[in-house]
Amino acid sequence: MAKYTRDEILAQAKQLAKMIAETEEVDFFKRAEEKIHQNEKVSALINELKSLQKQAVNLQHYGKHEALKRVEAKIDAIYEQLEQIPIVSEFQQSQTDVNDLLQLVASTISNTVTDEILASTGGDVLRGETGAALRYNKHGGCH
Repeated sequence: MAKYTRDEILAQAKQLAKMIAETEEVDFFKRAEEKIHQNEKVSALINELKSLQKQAVNLQHYGKHEALKRVEAKIDAIYEQLEQIPIVSEFQQSQTDVNDLLQLVASTISNTVTDEILASTGGDVLRGETGAALRYNKHGGCH
């Protein structure tokens, strides 16, 4: 069985990252982000949102609860306006798609490593036990 170094594994991870960066999901994300930045209405709403968020932090710090509620209501209203803009929902969907792809890759790696450990120790993949655990339990060991 081959042994790999940490550096070799990281090199492969970087290669995989480059492959992911060239997927349709990431390409769509980049295009959607560019459209977001070019959209004057969206930019104005985002700037207003940032300003209100700073105000909210200050109001919270100084215990101005009523004013904070009013600012938070304005923030919510801006989020609702943003969500009505098609390019914003496309951008949000593209973020979700890229995150889903990354989660799929991470879980595939994790599950495959676990399965390889179980298989290489003579374990039971379906039961999720290593060969050592199976042998120990078979000979009256503790559970």
